[in-house]
Amino acid sequence: MRMIGATSLRALAALWLLAATLPVAGQAAPYAKGDPKAGEALAERDCVSCHAASFGNAHAIYIREDRRVRTPAQLLAQVQRCNAELGKGYFPDEEESVAAYLDRDFYHFSPR
Repeated sequence: MRMIGATSLRALAALWLLAATLPVAGQAAPYAKGDPKAGEALAERDCVSCHAASFGNAHAIYIREDRRVRTPAQLLAQVQRCNAELGKGYFPDEEESVAAYLDRDFYHFSPR
């Protein structure tokens, strides 16, 4: 039986992780039922001042070259993380609405 080398295993693991984070064609975003209009109101009320304090331009975090969010699942997870860290108390449907708004206006993961 032939053994796989450590380098090959690392390359295989990296490919598997990459494939796991790519959106699947036809797969709905995890926030597909979110209401972008409601999400925009929440983001304007709760996110803009925090982002402006950190980045100057409140929307710069979404459009920067080195942004962390690269998939719909990561976008929803980031909204959930902000909600928890800032104690906003959003319900899951409100988190989905914020993610839907951010996708619509900045990330463009979902077809328009």
